[in-house]
Amino acid sequence: MGETEKTSKAPKENWFAGLKAEFGKIIWPAKESLAKQTTAVVIVSVVVGLIIAVLDFFIQHGVDILVKL
Repeated sequence: MGETEKTSKAPKENWFAGLKAEFGKIIWPAKESLAKQTTAVVIVSVVVGLIIAVLDFFIQHGVDILVKL
């Protein structure tokens, strides 16, 4: 009870070599593609933010009108 099995850790050289090999497998996007995707994310974020702001404005005024009754 309470006994744990000790495991040996991989040497750091092997870990870094494996990490370097994995980074070599990554397919990085082209600059043009990355710019288009970033632009799309920013535009969608701004539009969703504006929609939320407008809804918040109308809901807040609706609640204020109901409270004043």
